[in-house]
Formats: sequence, C-alpha cells, structure tokens
Amino acid sequence: MTYWALNAVFLVPAAAVLALALLRHRAKGAPAALAVTAVVLLVLTAVFDNVMIAAGLFSYNPDRISGAFIGSAPLEDFAYALAAVLLLPALWMLLGKPAGTGRAEQPDPARHDHHPAEPEEKP
Repeated sequence: MTYWALNAVFLVPAAAVLALALLRHRAKGAPAALAVTAVVLLVLTAVFDNVMIAAGLFSYNPDRISGAFIGSAPLEDFAYALAAVLLLPALWMLLGKPAGTGRAEQPDPARHDHHPAEPEEKP
C-alpha cells in the first residue's frame, strides 16, 4: 500500500465530515479560517518534519512514496496535517453546542431585587 492510499483512508472521510459540518452550520468565516489554519499548519509541518527527517528520527520507504518532496519531506507527509485541519474544526462544529447557546445569561436590568445566587420567591 502506498502512502497516498493510506492517506486517502483518512482524507476522504475527513473532507466529507467537514462538508457536512459546513452545510449544517453555514459559518460565514469558516472557509477563510480553515485556509489560514491550513497554511500555518502546513508551513510548520514543512519546517519541523524536515528537521526531524534530517535528524534521522524517521524515514519513508522510497517504494511507497510519490517522489515529490518539500525539502526532505515527501508530499504524502503533509496529509496528516491536512486531515487535522479538515476533521478537528468539523467535529468541533458538529459536536459542540448549537450556535447561540454558548452565551452567559444576562441579568434583567429592570430587576434590582433579585440576586442570582438567591432562590426566587414564588407569588
């Protein structure tokens, strides 16, 4: 099995979950935020993976990679960072609280006689 085939096992479902999350939540700034996050994470991956490969911490079977590199890191190595960018925000949107429910309840300015820690009197 090539690294691209292995990556597809993670990337295809991650992309599908993100598509579902974006369709459900229609977050206006989400695509831009995901793009910025992807760029930052891929640049960090390029830097640190090249350092780790140069240090001999890990290597790749040359028969299983495409032969395309960014520095010493094969292109396939970046799929894990991309999967994280796709899947983690999607899960956050799908499993988090529904929009608008995360706000703290604001006190009613018309009521000055009730302290939130005190039980409310029933008439």
